[in-house]
Amino acid sequence: MRPTVVILGRPNVGKSTLFNRLAQRKIAIVDDTPGVTRDRKEAEARIGGHDVTLVDTAGLEEAPPDTVAGRMRQSSEMALRAADLVLFVVDARAGLTPSDRAFAAWLRRSSLPVLLVSNKAEGRGGAVAAMEAYELGLGDPIAVSAEHNEGVGALHEAVSEALGEPPEEEDEDLAVDDPERPLRLAIVGRPNAGKSTLLNALIGEERMITGPEPGLTRDAVAVQWRDATGGRVRLVDTAGMRKKARIAERLEQMSVAATLGALKEAEVVILVVDALLGMDEQDLRIARLAEREGRGVVIAFNKWDAVEDRAATRNRLDDVLTASLAQLKGISVVPLSAKTGRGVDKLMPAVRAAYALWNRRIGTGELNRWFESALTRHPPPAVDGRRVKLRYATMPKARPPTIAVFGTRAEELPEDYRRYLVNAFREAFGMPGVPVRLQLRGTKNPYAEGERD
Repeated sequence: MRPTVVILGRPNVGKSTLFNRLAQRKIAIVDDTPGVTRDRKEAEARIGGHDVTLVDTAGLEEAPPDTVAGRMRQSSEMALRAADLVLFVVDARAGLTPSDRAFAAWLRRSSLPVLLVSNKAEGRGGAVAAMEAYELGLGDPIAVSAEHNEGVGALHEAVSEALGEPPEEEDEDLAVDDPERPLRLAIVGRPNAGKSTLLNALIGEERMITGPEPGLTRDAVAVQWRDATGGRVRLVDTAGMRKKARIAERLEQMSVAATLGALKEAEVVILVVDALLGMDEQDLRIARLAEREGRGVVIAFNKWDAVEDRAATRNRLDDVLTASLAQLKGISVVPLSAKTGRGVDKLMPAVRAAYALWNRRIGTGELNRWFESALTRHPPPAVDGRRVKLRYATMPKARPPTIAVFGTRAEELPEDYRRYLVNAFREAFGMPGVPVRLQLRGTKNPYAEGERD
C-alpha cells in the first residue's frame, strides 16, 4: 500500500507549487492569490524511491468552523489523520508568522513524522533565511525553491529516510480492458448546482468543501473510490462553468481550463442541473461540449426534494432536451437530492449503463443487416441531381460508438439524412443518450469522373 505524504502550511507559502514539482506535472492550479486551493488534491508520485500518494491541502487558518476558511481547515485536518508523513511548508522569504508557530505546535502534539520545508529559499540569501525555521522545533529545515527547482533533491532524500526502505517494485500499470482499471468519471455543471455535495454523497465522506457560497471549488479534484458494484472509479469534481462572457479573472479562467481538461479525460460525465432553476443555455452548452468530446453523459437533476410541482418541472426538462439536445436523444436523467442523499443510489447504475453503451461494439454482419433495412425504409436523397449510392457500414471503434459508411459520394449526404442514420442506429441497438459518430467515406471511380448515375 502506498504511504500518504500530506503537504500542510498556511495560505500562499507555495504548497501547490511544491505539489506540482513533486508530482512532476502541473495538477494543482497555482496563482499569487492566497487560498486558491480549497479542497485537497491527490496524485500518485515517486519521491525518494517510494511510490506515494501525495496530498495537497488548503491553507491552514484560524477561523470559525462555519466559515469557508474553517471548512478548509477541517478538510486539511482530515487529510492529516490519513498521513504517514507530513511536509510542513513555511515561506522563507516572508519569515515566520504567528500562524506558522501555532500550527507547528499543533503538529508537534500530533506525534506524526514531520519534515519542515522552508520554501521560496532561492538564491544566495535563501539558505540563510530558511534557518529561521529552526525556531519551530520541528527539526532541521529543508531549504527549497519549488518554483525554481532548487533543493528538491535534498527533499527527496529526506522523504526516503523518513519513510524507510522502499518495498519491492510492482508493476501497477493496468491495461485498458483490465477489470481493475477505474472508470473515469467527471462531475460538471454551473456554479452552486451541488457538484461537490454530490461527490460527498456518492463516496459517503465529507471530502469536498461545500456551502451556500458559489464557486467554492476552484480546481479539478480527483478521488479514487469503489462504487456499489465493487468497481474502481476515478471521480473528479470540477469548478462551476459560467458563461464565457462573465469569466474575467485569471484565476477563474484557470479553473475553467482545469474543468475542460477533466472533461476531456473522462469517459462518462455527470452533468449536475439545479432542478429549482431548470436546464438553461449554459447547461446545454456543457452537455454539447461533452457530446463533442465523445463522452457518455448522465444528468443529475439535483435539489429534487425542494421542487414543489415535480411533474411540470420534469416535463419542462424533457421539452428542453427534446428541442435542444437531439444529439443525445434518450439521455438518462436521475432526479436526486445530493444534500439529503435521496435518489443518489440510482445515479451510479445509470452511469454504469451509459458506460456499457459507450463501450459497446456491433458486429459487421448485424450492423449491415440494420443498414440495409434503414436504406430500404428511407433511401438516401439525390444531391444536385446525382444519386448517392451507399454500399456498406462498419464499426471501426467504440468509446464512443462510431459508424463508418462507405459508398459513392457518401460524403455528400445532407445533414438531415445523417441524423436519420444516427437515430435509426440508436433505436435499433438501444443506445439512448450516447454520442454516436458517423464517418462518411466516398468511393470514386477515377475513370468515370463526371459520369452521372
